[in-house]
Amino acid sequence: MKVQKGKSDELLCFIRDGKELTNSEKLNLIFQLSIPSILAQITSVVMFFIDQAMVGHLGAEASAACGLVETTTWLFGSLTGAASMGFSVQVAHFIGANDFEKARQVFRHGLIATSILSVVLMLVAAAIARPLPYWLGGGADIAHDASLYFFIFALACPFFQLNSLSGAMLKCSGNMRTPSLISVVMCVLDVVFNYILIYIFHLGVMGAAIGTALSIVICGSVQAYIAIFRNPMLALRRIGERFFWVTDYLVNALKIGLPMAAQSVLMSGAQIVGTMIVAPLGTIAIATNTLGITAESLCYMPGYGIGEAATTLIGQSIGAARRDLCKSFARMTLYSGMIVMAVMGAVMFVLAYEMMGLMTPVEEIRTLGARCLRIEAFAEPMFAASIIAVSVCVGAGDTLKPALISLASMWLLRLTLAYTLSLRYGLVGVWTAMAIELTVRGIMLSARLFRGRWMHSGVTATGD
Repeated sequence: MKVQKGKSDELLCFIRDGKELTNSEKLNLIFQLSIPSILAQITSVVMFFIDQAMVGHLGAEASAACGLVETTTWLFGSLTGAASMGFSVQVAHFIGANDFEKARQVFRHGLIATSILSVVLMLVAAAIARPLPYWLGGGADIAHDASLYFFIFALACPFFQLNSLSGAMLKCSGNMRTPSLISVVMCVLDVVFNYILIYIFHLGVMGAAIGTALSIVICGSVQAYIAIFRNPMLALRRIGERFFWVTDYLVNALKIGLPMAAQSVLMSGAQIVGTMIVAPLGTIAIATNTLGITAESLCYMPGYGIGEAATTLIGQSIGAARRDLCKSFARMTLYSGMIVMAVMGAVMFVLAYEMMGLMTPVEEIRTLGARCLRIEAFAEPMFAASIIAVSVCVGAGDTLKPALISLASMWLLRLTLAYTLSLRYGLVGVWTAMAIELTVRGIMLSARLFRGRWMHSGVTATGD
């Protein structure tokens, strides 16, 4: 079955059918797949800017309450992403091999397994919501709002997982437009709901959490419907196609997803430790760190957009046994990401103060945040290299060694350096450590990409 709706679909069919692509066609395909995701990522950040600004105008305590538990929400979100990727990479391999029936079977397995996981995550998150702010070093002035925010997030975990899996499946099939549009709609709904609940119903931080949860529930449900019933390759309602359990699909998902999940846990754990390093620096430092990370995300989101394209291209090329294309797409996406994020880093350096000013009226936070962003700007190209290199390896099913590299860099270098520098330079020292570590990580992961061993050491989808 071939489904051609546009130039990118036609070029993806070239990969699956063994046809040659020129360098211009490869670059064209990279950007056709990347641009919808990049635009969605940037829109998400812009909307998140507005979201943070709404909370920020409630005061430094409100920003600090949300920021204190933000890294823990990332932890749970990254676990859902790892679970989704364990199945979607296999789907990309089967699509690359033109075996759409097995791709749909993997999708069914993914829906069952991740549904169970999401309920477990919801129960765990709800159970730890009350003591979490104190574990992270927060004070009594922000603990109640922080706990409430995280508890409401916990209730939305099943829909967060459903949205993650459905989006990953669509992207690995080559459909970047739908997940990107859903992402934009989610952000718009988040802002609308937050405005109503924060400013009209005066619910404060709780209103921000409810608004985010509602947007996740609505958009997760819509995206799941499109993936399950409307996608030409993945739609599950097929006459004569019966479901049967294949243990290999779950085993492969674990081989791909477990290193990513372990990385997510330990990386998020490192970010939580980083939050604990920042917490003793005071409410202003916590709020500045939170808003600064949001501002910086405007720069690195394009890298993740190109990374998503890289995962799709590498995954389908692996499935089609096109090692020549794997190597070419890996290098072209790496260079493209570095160039884009270098430009974004330059913009962030120049407009650092103005970016912080969009989210908070507090002069002390603006000034400190601008200093931190200007330090981080120099690390953006190598941060891009690390994002793309990991995405390439994920597409090949090679997740263990990239995870080990990232974890070693984060735990052994960033946290040690951040703690040491924070004692003398405060939050500026923490961000200096971050910039140094991202540069080192980018160098190490790029070296692995250029060696090419990821093409032969990953998990390739199999199953009967």
